Formats: sequence, C-alpha cells, structure tokens
Amino acid sequence: MSFRIWFIASLAAAGVACPAAAQTRAERALHEKLIVLDTHYDTPALLSRQGWSILERHEVARDGSQVDYPRMVAGGVDGGFFTIFTPQGARDAEGDLRARDAALVRGLEIREMVAASPRLFELALTADQALDIARRGKRFVFLSMENGYPFGKDLSLLRTFHAYGVRMMGPVHFANNDLGDSATDPKGPEWGGLSPLGKHFVAEANRLGIVIDASHASDAAFDDMLALSRAPIILSHTGVRAIFDHPRNLDDARLRALAARGGVIQVNAFSPYMIAPPPRNADREAALAALPRGRPRTQADATTLAAAAAEIDRKWPVPRANFDDFMRHLLHAIQVAGIDHVGVSGDFDGGGGVDGLDDVAAFPKVTAALLKAGYSRDDIAKVWGGNALRVLRQAQALAETP
Repeated sequence: MSFRIWFIASLAAAGVACPAAAQTRAERALHEKLIVLDTHYDTPALLSRQGWSILERHEVARDGSQVDYPRMVAGGVDGGFFTIFTPQGARDAEGDLRARDAALVRGLEIREMVAASPRLFELALTADQALDIARRGKRFVFLSMENGYPFGKDLSLLRTFHAYGVRMMGPVHFANNDLGDSATDPKGPEWGGLSPLGKHFVAEANRLGIVIDASHASDAAFDDMLALSRAPIILSHTGVRAIFDHPRNLDDARLRALAARGGVIQVNAFSPYMIAPPPRNADREAALAALPRGRPRTQADATTLAAAAAEIDRKWPVPRANFDDFMRHLLHAIQVAGIDHVGVSGDFDGGGGVDGLDDVAAFPKVTAALLKAGYSRDDIAKVWGGNALRVLRQAQALAETP
C-alpha cells in the first residue's frame, strides 16, 4: 500500500480545504433524507495505524485520511463497503498464504471496528439490513475485497470470506494474477481476459450471491465478467474513458453493455485518472525510503510524508483534478449508461480525492450539483445508494445457497 499512502499524503499536502458544500438548506435537507453510501472505502488500511481512530475527526491536510465517523456524519453518509485490500505479490504457495492471512486479519480489523462501537456502526449482510441500520441512526458497514490474490488457486476460500461477511469481490488489482488480467499491469495481458480459474470465480461468486466488482480489470476481463455472470456486476470505483483516456476508465461501448446487463459504475474521484501527473517518482521514492522499516506506519510518519509531499509539490507543481472534473465524469456516465446504472465512490483513503471533493464530508456537494443539473430526488437517490443496493439484491436473489 506504500504508493496509496504516499499519494494520499501528497494530495493532502496541497492544503486544499474541504468545505461540506456550497448549498441551500433545502438541498442539505434532501441529502440527509437519502441513503448515501460509497462502494469503496480503503479506510480499513488505517485501522491499525498507531494514533489513528475512526471515532475522531481527522483532516486531509494533517494526516491524509478521508473517512472517519465524524466526517461521515458531517457528509450525511450512511455507510458503505469497507475494503479488504491485498496488494499483489508473489504468485506461489508462500505468497498465497501470506495474502490469505493478511486478508483475514484486515477483515477482522473491520469487524472489530464495528464491535467496538455498536451504537455507531453495524455490520450489514443484505441491502435491507443496510436500510434498517440507517433508519436506526447507525452507519452500516459492508465488507468487500479488492484483489482475489488471497484466494490463490483455492476458490473454496470464497465460501470462507462469504461466511466472514464479504458481499463484494474484485478479482484483480494493479497486476495480473491467477484469476485474470489487470488494466494496468506493465507486462500487458497474460490471459486475454479472465483465466480459466477466473471464470470459475465468476460462477462461484454467483452461486454465493457475491457482487462481482470489475474495477481494475482489463477490458477483456471486464467483457468476460459481463458475459459470464448471471447477476449484474459493478465497478466500485472507476472513471469514464471518454472524459479521460486511461485504461482504468471504462469506454462508452462498455458503459452501454454494463447498463444493458443491469450493472452499475460507481464513478470515482481519483486525480491521475482525470489528468496526467508530472514525473515525480524519484523524489517520492526517496521520501518513502527515508521512513523506518519493519514496523507499521504511524501518525508521525504520515506527517513526515505530508511535509515531503509539500516540498515535492513546490519542486514539481502538479495540476490536480477538481470537483468540476469529477462531475464531468459522473454526468457523462449518467448520459451514456442511464440514471439506473451510475453511482459515486471517492476512492477515499486509497489515493482518491480531488479539489473540492477531498473527503466524505464534501459529499453533499454532489447532491447539490445533481439538483442543479436537473435531476430529481428519486434520480439522486439511485445514484447515492439505490443502484448499488439493487445490484446487491439481484446478486443475492440468484444465490444458490442460503
């Protein structure tokens, strides 16, 4: 996760304020009535950080974090999918075991977060449970998995993680693995889409009622998931290629195909997928190398990285995507795929955030912007949670096990 942690700190060092929203009282009141969720929080990576607590309000400019309970309240956020992320490593027996154990530990950390604050958080396993939790004034927590690396070649582990509470899974991340091709592996495609094991992954996920997440997948792997899945699929945090040409973004033809199969794209706010950054890798890697190794990152480390990022920003000024860029992606996706097939994800605590949309406290701005664009309350309710929860319902309705 070093790249992600670095990137958050680098963006935070710009010191851009994150106002909750420039909106009317009526717009805010409408936002509060909606079920607002984000399908991809990388925040679980922070749960073990020394000195960091999800119960305390943090600031992006101070420690780079973007999601905590006070800011969820400030942003009118009811919950979402908290991600078990495992970076891709060696594809051998030892690497697979390490990935499996790391994923189990991360999932336990999420469940412990919920158990430690039962008046604030509650684990959700179905869409209806999420709605009930929100009605009772608590934040619902779904579990998801980013990268199928922890499965190795043993798809029986899908049952294990499903029993653990996981309700959404993405088979790949930045690199190819035993399940399929990534959109961003520098070596290029290995399987020409999903591997034979990856195709079995789709069938098993359908059988269990797990939503399949095609974020990070290559175009061919996306095509395979869409063709093979009996249930609609989702892209939990992905941009639009017509607005910015990047392999992690989805093109219009695939947007239409996704919609035709009932799927949903959750448009993310990840600046490098909106504008191209300048080359600053050498300075970034030097700053990372200067941190002590062999121990977990601390709040002091985050402060050190933020200061280093500020210096690099002065040396290598970088344009950063803004709220208007995000809205261009979102509105284009709605225009092409339709209002029933689009949602929102900031990719927060995983490198996401743009000027004006830098943490969950800023989410009401999206509601205000959609109202100004002419969308109705019912339309906006679909974007903020209705569409994603509908996909979960459909996936679970097709499950072959209780």
